[in-house]
Amino acid sequence: MAIIQLGDYVVIQRQKYTKLQKFGSLDATATLGKEHLELKSLLDQPYGSTFKMCVKESKAGKRGAQRQHSLELCTENELRSIRDVLNISSSGADNRDISDNGEAQSLKSSDIEQMREECNESSKIIEKLVENSKTFHTRTEYSQDKYLLKKEKKYFEFVQIRQPTIRLMADIFHRQDPDKIMGIRVDTLSQIISYSGISGFGNYMLYESGTNGLLPAAMLNSMGAGTEATLVHMHPGNVPQKQALLALKLPLEQQQRCISVNLYSVLREFYQGDKPEATNSADDEEKVEAVTEAEVTAEEQSEGFEPSSKKVKLDESPKSNKAPPRWQVENKRAAVLMNEKFDSLVMAAKEHPSSILQALLPLVKPSRPVVIFGTCKELLQEIYMELKTTGKVTNLHLTSNWMRTYQILPNRTHPEVNMSGNSGYLLTGYTLK
Repeated sequence: MAIIQLGDYVVIQRQKYTKLQKFGSLDATATLGKEHLELKSLLDQPYGSTFKMCVKESKAGKRGAQRQHSLELCTENELRSIRDVLNISSSGADNRDISDNGEAQSLKSSDIEQMREECNESSKIIEKLVENSKTFHTRTEYSQDKYLLKKEKKYFEFVQIRQPTIRLMADIFHRQDPDKIMGIRVDTLSQIISYSGISGFGNYMLYESGTNGLLPAAMLNSMGAGTEATLVHMHPGNVPQKQALLALKLPLEQQQRCISVNLYSVLREFYQGDKPEATNSADDEEKVEAVTEAEVTAEEQSEGFEPSSKKVKLDESPKSNKAPPRWQVENKRAAVLMNEKFDSLVMAAKEHPSSILQALLPLVKPSRPVVIFGTCKELLQEIYMELKTTGKVTNLHLTSNWMRTYQILPNRTHPEVNMSGNSGYLLTGYTLK
């Protein structure tokens, strides 16, 4: 059973709400709305543990009272259904006589807030609300359940600490800020992994313009620990985005099989590295320069990268008495695999993918999958026609996902009211010799 340690990323879940948080020190805190949680109690506890939020103090803020909580490990006996706790036995036949005029609750908001400060158990607060409600017992059982769930969501005092997974992080990132992961929803991510054919064997190539580390993490996770597969992760900036990759806490040997390199510098290393100056052909130079403009544009668009200064850094030669910089070592590792060629190519580009695809496609073995994700259908249509014309890729398909979540309950199954729409487009195919 995995144990929570300092430096871990954890997923804090309060009912259906989830948040990714780094447990970097014993002084670390997390914010859930107006609730501030001290995380020091998590140390050395198993993942999946449930903690009770205990109010320490309340402070007046711009958005109302902000409460500081400590966390206490609790047992499953404390997590009983609110209906069982309140022992509700009666309900009405229908809601036709109930009017929403704001007069059903006899308690004032100040009374409720005071009760919340004095009492730390949601069941007792909800019990008082039910006792002072003029309409609760005349509601239908389904209406009562909705009322209790709504109140429990507001006053719920338990959180569960979960270990980060690809699905959890994809849902969290997509809900918080879809643009930071290019709008890739979990169903689209699963299709990218499926179409790429990634497994525990072979070498794989990924180019992405900034997905918070979600794509490389998903691909590396699919390779598994203790396997032979290797991933070359190309990106447009000086430093790759790796939050999702770090949050997974993969074994060191598995992390080392992900080679993160700058696109421009690794292509220069591949075509011109360890070669005499005179033997560098004009074609090699053109292949490197072909992606420079698009690559620099991608770097400017991608969040979290430092300002572009690659040409200065690449031309600097390390001193003889010092070890070569990490980016240079990674470039050489990647260049070796580029000579051997790859078993699939995955691209998720914010910029126009044409020039980058032309540079990377020759590095893929015949009869291997190519998967290109884009947020703009028109750009992928252009790539579709280019690949059709050149005949380098066959079995081309351009698709779009639309996932709809359903609520399934007895006699009331229906789609959820709120749902996400388009999650980008996928262009897939297989290389030809």
